[in-house]
Amino acid sequence: MRRRRRRRSRQDGGAVVAGVLAVAGIGLLVAVVQWLLAHWWVLVLAGMLAAGVAAVWWRQAVQRQRREAVRAQGLRFQVAQLDALDHAQFEHAVRDLMFRDGCRDAVRTGGRGDRGADVIATDPAGRRWVIQCKHRRNGTAGSAIGTPDLQRLNGTARPIHKADVVVMLTNGRFTRDARPFSKDTGIHLVDRDVLARWAAGSWPLWDLLPKVPPPRRPEG
Repeated sequence: MRRRRRRRSRQDGGAVVAGVLAVAGIGLLVAVVQWLLAHWWVLVLAGMLAAGVAAVWWRQAVQRQRREAVRAQGLRFQVAQLDALDHAQFEHAVRDLMFRDGCRDAVRTGGRGDRGADVIATDPAGRRWVIQCKHRRNGTAGSAIGTPDLQRLNGTARPIHKADVVVMLTNGRFTRDARPFSKDTGIHLVDRDVLARWAAGSWPLWDLLPKVPPPRRPEG
């Protein structure tokens, strides 16, 4: 009986405290509202400040987008420049080239846990590109990319990343068995020669590759 009374006493005490806090909170809210009504100019100033901050942010975002567009229009790489990059920089360069060609959502996703996708982008025709980049500092003198790498890419590009176009790209070379495997699986290979034409020229990558899937939407 005593334990029950103690429990009830504690429960009643908790309810009282909660009620007091609720009343205090409501009172504070009412007081704040009354103060703001009496000092309405504070709300006006806060609104003007928020509008000013939003305007500055918007202007900076527009300027940044324009700078990116101007930079992308003139973006060119010589293959020797790409050789000198590290792996992450190489992936960023490929991302920038896709952006140059009109893929406004191009993003570099490479790194731990990327599941085979170093760059993902949507081209102006609505096709989703998944690109795995293999950088070789020694170019064609480096190790060749073979079927094991293509098998891993084939296992993730479409099932996980929902790719329309799957690309294995390198500044190096591919093994002999890589090309028949790529034809069987529909993976596009971009070797050093194709990369050099793409990076230093003005053609989008889809104009340099054979049998790219048809557009998902009209280009415009």
